Order: sequence, then structure tokens, then C-alpha cells
Amino acid sequence: MTPEIEAAEYAGGYKIRFTLGDGTSGTLDLERELWGEVFEPLKDVAVFRQFSIHPELRTVCWPNGADFAPEFLYEATAHQGVRADA
Repeated sequence: MTPEIEAAEYAGGYKIRFTLGDGTSGTLDLERELWGEVFEPLKDVAVFRQFSIHPELRTVCWPNGADFAPEFLYEATAHQGVRADA
């Protein structure tokens, strides 16, 4: 089963606070992940803040087509996050 992002909110700088489908939540700093042509525009914080949750893929995406694999976001968030039912 592909992990799903239920909610995402801007948390300053290049940080996004995620809530996952299993209740896990956490804040990720994605600054070090912004490399490569598609992510270059996101180094402008004003552009980075324009993310949304893709309605079908249930991951964060940006108007320029950049996105992160939901599995990556899930692993990174679950590794440092807190489960709601814990």
C-alpha cells in the first residue's frame, strides 16, 4: 500500500509539517532535498510555500510539477514523527 499524506502545512524555511494516513505526524526540513532541475525553483521560499497535496497521488506537489515520492515522505516523517495513537 502506498503511504498517503493526509495534511501538510508550511512550518517555516523549507519545512513542512505532515500528517500521514496512519496518524503519524512530524515536520521535515526538505532544504537538502532541493537539488536537480525540477527542484531548483523551490529554493525560493516564496515558491516552496506554494505546495499542495496532489488529490490522487496524496503527496506534496508544486505548480512546476515537482513532487516527492510519498514513500520518501512517509519514511522520513515516520522515522522522526509521533504516532497519534501512541
